[in-house]
Amino acid sequence: MPYFTPTQLASLQATATTAAGYLDVCDSSSRYVRLDPAHYRTCGELLARIFYVVDARQAFPTLLRHSPAAREMAESMEISRHIAVSRLVYYPELTALIYRITE
Repeated sequence: MPYFTPTQLASLQATATTAAGYLDVCDSSSRYVRLDPAHYRTCGELLARIFYVVDARQAFPTLLRHSPAAREMAESMEISRHIAVSRLVYYPELTALIYRITE
């Protein structure tokens, strides 16, 4: 994982908070926000990319406490990492086969 300066982390946190906020509002079926499917998807992808390079539980604990979307994304990223490690360690033949098929 790359190392970020406090300023970079603050910027990532602000971006993650904004993206998670939009996802939360849309997920709660608020009447006051118009759902834009493209923007919703972009916010989800952005949140996933941020959580891919930053350990959300360590860097953004407050965001995870307050945002269901951020919590779900952090859990999804953690599960994804476990699957990737398990696949490489416990099923090397399957991993080799998957790489051959996808090339």
